[in-house]
Amino acid sequence: MLVIPAIDIKGGKVVRLEQGRADKETVYPGSPVEMAEKWASFGVGLLHIVDLDGALGGELKNLKIVSEIVKAVKPSIELGGGIRDIETIERVLDAGVEKVCVGTKALDKKFLAAISKSDFREMVVISVDAKDGFVRTKGWVEKTGIRAADLVKEVGEFGIKTVNYTDISKDGMMEGPNIHSLKELLEISKADIIAAGGVTTIEDVKKLKSLAKEGLKGMIIGKALYEGRIDLKEAIDICSRNA
Repeated sequence: MLVIPAIDIKGGKVVRLEQGRADKETVYPGSPVEMAEKWASFGVGLLHIVDLDGALGGELKNLKIVSEIVKAVKPSIELGGGIRDIETIERVLDAGVEKVCVGTKALDKKFLAAISKSDFREMVVISVDAKDGFVRTKGWVEKTGIRAADLVKEVGEFGIKTVNYTDISKDGMMEGPNIHSLKELLEISKADIIAAGGVTTIEDVKKLKSLAKEGLKGMIIGKALYEGRIDLKEAIDICSRNA
């Protein structure tokens, strides 16, 4: 099972938000490139990067910094935040990013259809961000009436390979992941599921690892790494075991 460190970029700095709220921001020392180098030194295979300026503003803002990260580290990079058209996806991939995360535009069935027919379908990850079971968009600030389970199911039916599922109510709150919601999604999804939001302790890592037999493919960890609550090496060791 993959353990994927998260790096959120806002104003050129590494930050973490609570439940996606811009007024609940913590800034961490070190540049995004330095933080990427730190997590890469543990031997992870993938880094999850979010352009928060892009997510909130509607268009990618920090691709230059992300390009520097691509050149600086060995792990593959996946990038989300403000990626809302095919041209931007192509620009991100041309910058050396391995996977592109699409959130807000995932609600557009025509856009999903275009991705499913594209040459880069395998490189697109759909970000399903939900609170109380319903999808939120535009940097998590806009409510929708769309059930997360329905969107996850639809993404799989379009043949898109991977979904990053974030329970917003858990994100940055250090309260543990929503295991119940994950189990429900794993039962219905044809796409691979990566869990995000609330992974706080090694016990949480073990709980998520136990869902591997039900199809969970990985977990994104953010604030708990930055706050020293989870030792990245220990998490990787747990998730690399066969049992």
